[in-house]
Amino acid sequence: MYGKAFAPEYQGELRTALGVNSSYEDVRAAADRSLETAAGPLERARASLALAEANRRLGRVREAGDAWRGSYRSARSAGHTGAMAWALWSGGTLARQCGSLRLARRLLGHAVTLAAESDDRLAHGRAWSLRGVADVLSVRGEPDRALALLSEAEGICRAMDLASALAYNHKMRANVLYRDGRYEAARDTYASTLAEFRALHEPRGAALCRLGLVKSRSRLGRDQRATLAELDVLDADFTRIGLRHAREMVVAFRAETARGGMRSEHREAA
Repeated sequence: MYGKAFAPEYQGELRTALGVNSSYEDVRAAADRSLETAAGPLERARASLALAEANRRLGRVREAGDAWRGSYRSARSAGHTGAMAWALWSGGTLARQCGSLRLARRLLGHAVTLAAESDDRLAHGRAWSLRGVADVLSVRGEPDRALALLSEAEGICRAMDLASALAYNHKMRANVLYRDGRYEAARDTYASTLAEFRALHEPRGAALCRLGLVKSRSRLGRDQRATLAELDVLDADFTRIGLRHAREMVVAFRAETARGGMRSEHREAA
């Protein structure tokens, strides 16, 4: 099942040139070159999608927004519903990342519909959009509906042998469980998903699972000093990989953990 790891959002000629281990700056450069040499609207749509995703993951929100909209316009011009679905997935994921949950759900919902109508094997990659909708539902306090959508998406991933999408589906399941306070189940799911990402040689997914593990173990009573030490390691790793949003989560959880420790010290002193 776990062959050569590739990123499904890198399509067309970019699929052979880029993979999950490509730096986002390399992705941006390759996408820019592909845009310059694109022979038609479908090629432009695919190059713009890669550009949107690289910029999103680098925290360049405006550039990511311009790129996914350009991808959608090009895909619509080409009449390619699969490419349109991917563009909307990128836009919905960006909106979700920025906290615009209503917009995220609308864009991801449209992406699910278009993907279902497409004959594109990966876009049909529908599991990715379902995962985004599940994340929005989870944040809104609807964990059971979110888990049901993830189960539907998991079935698609297994049927189509989409190893990367399946791993990210499992990571999202762990996220939903964590938000709902089911820390033991979240810990176990993060741990098993970490092994999946490592088998795929996918550093981004592995790093995010490591953060989830640290947070889950902390909620289950792990020693504060051990938690802070591991957060320091993650901080350095996320900086190296270029995961700005994930690093912000590390910084926030470190501050929360430190505050908890100070409260404990005050209680003991009292």
